[in-house]
This record gives sequence, C-alpha cells and structure tokens, in this order.
Amino acid sequence: MTPTVSASGLSLRFGGTQALDEVSLRLTSGVTGLLGPNGAGKTTLLRVLATAVPPDRGAFTVLGHDPATAAGRQEVRRRLGYLPQTPGFHPDFTAFEFVDYVAILKEVTDRGARHREVRRVLDEVDLGDVRAKRIKKLSGGMRQRVALAAALVGDPGFLVLDEPTVGLDPEQRMRFRELIAQAGEGRTVLLSTHQTEDVAMLCHRVLVMAGGSIRFDGTPAELTARAAGRVWSSTERDPGAKAGWRTGTGTFRNVGSPPVGADLLEPTLEDGYLLTLDGAGAEVAAA
Repeated sequence: MTPTVSASGLSLRFGGTQALDEVSLRLTSGVTGLLGPNGAGKTTLLRVLATAVPPDRGAFTVLGHDPATAAGRQEVRRRLGYLPQTPGFHPDFTAFEFVDYVAILKEVTDRGARHREVRRVLDEVDLGDVRAKRIKKLSGGMRQRVALAAALVGDPGFLVLDEPTVGLDPEQRMRFRELIAQAGEGRTVLLSTHQTEDVAMLCHRVLVMAGGSIRFDGTPAELTARAAGRVWSSTERDPGAKAGWRTGTGTFRNVGSPPVGADLLEPTLEDGYLLTLDGAGAEVAAA
C-alpha cells in the first residue's frame, strides 16, 4: 500500500532540547495512535508533518508531495486537515463563520461551493442546528467539534489530531470517538493522545514516543502483549514494581517483574505502554 506519509530521519532541536531525534515512519489509511508522556515530542512531530515548522534534518512526503518545496508545501496544506491541541477560536464568530474562514484560508474561493462545504462538515459533526450560534456560547465538546469540522473542510486525505478529547466528559469523549472512527474510513488519521483507552478503541496501529524518538511501532495488541506475565495482584503495593496502584477492590495492581507465585492478571494496553516507557528511560507513574 502506498503510504500517505513517509518520513525519514526527522530531527529538530529547540535550544538545548532535542524535540525530534531521527524519527522515521510510514502512515497508511486508518487511525494511528501516537502515545507518549509530556515532552516526548508528539506535538512537535505533528507540527512538522502539518508543515507548521520545518525539521532541521530529514525528509518527508505527504500524499506524494514534498513540503521542502514551496509548491509541495502548498499542495500538502490544501489536502491536510489539522486540529491543534489548542484551536484558536475567535469567540464572537459563529460556528459557521469560523469554519467558513478556514475554508477561505484553504482557497475555496467560490462562495456558493464554499458555503455548501461548510454546511456539509458541520452536519458531519452534528452541529448543523447550531451553526449560527456564537462559539463563546458553545460547550467545550461543541467547540472541539467545530474545530474538527474546520479540519475536515475539503475532505483531506491526511487528518492530524492533537489531543482532541482532552477536557471532554465521558459522554463527549464517546461521541468524539465515533467522529474520529468515521473520519478514519478512507483516509489517514494521526491521533496524538494521553488516553490509552482512545487508542485501544480506535486505532489499528500505535506509535509510542519518548525523548523525541519512536520507541514502539505496532498494533495495540502487540503493545498489550509486552505486558504479558508482568502484571499481578497483591494485598499491598509491591516495592519492586515499576508501577502500582490500589484498585477499587482494595487490592493493588502491579506492573513490572512479578515475584514467584504472583497472582498474574490479564494485561491492558496501558500496562504495555508503561513498560515501554520504562524501557525508554521515561517517567512511569506510580501511586
């Protein structure tokens, strides 16, 4: 399958911080999850692939175009959908006006065609009935859907989503998962998130970043399998565990190297993720 995105050796430094360190990847159709702790380089990688900032070294193509050239960069931006971690809303714009403004930036110049496209994407995220409402009067979940609608203008072949479910309540997160799953049908979606359950439910593939590098690239099942035989239950936190926390039943769930005779538990994707971070020298949370 021809990749939507092909990157080799992407590196980028900000001052004394190596934000990206020789990152190589290939993305194809479907939803790929990008996991990693704060400071891992996830947002920097998304900004590079979205042509918001160029790498210091390395090369990549998006939808067959090379963003290193002005013409290639313009073509990528025409066919890219980008939802940043903090969308820049003008609070006095209506939902329709905001998405229309983004459509203008994407060079949809015919007014009639542009307005049809704005109505289409707002309907796609179930906001057609509030398109005349000002953004400042919308809930947080609705604002995120406005931002997603803007990213979907022009039916992009590559959709970049940076923490789209952060701050949403469980019902809003569930609805947003539906929208992301729909968006991943027939296009490539790169989803950066701290929510391992989002990855488990949505993604056919997962990347784990730490220290500016990709430390795992595989399926959610393969990441989960990394924790097989390494999760156990005990009546108190095992001091030898890499991570451990008290569960709702009062017992402790431990992750690491179990003692002989331990009561082993079925691993989750989060367990595999924690052990991958530990192997990368990144911080592993314990409670």
